[in-house]
Amino acid sequence: MAAGDIETFHRNGIWFNRIEGESQTLGSSFVSEDEAVKVGRSAAVARQVEHTVRTEEGPSTDSHAYDLHPRELIGR
Repeated sequence: MAAGDIETFHRNGIWFNRIEGESQTLGSSFVSEDEAVKVGRSAAVARQVEHTVRTEEGPSTDSHAYDLHPRELIGR
């Protein structure tokens, strides 16, 4: 992950988003993974950076639309 990319992560039952390289979270916390991913994905698209989803166990292996780089979604 490069500095500036968006990461959605899980800690103690709560989901967060943050900008890679910054210590503070981006926006509010979420109870739902889906909602956190939706907000994180939107932030990544707006910034034209990558989006990664991580759990406490490590990176997600799910294959969803958020696995695509935002530049790949332009024009879809």
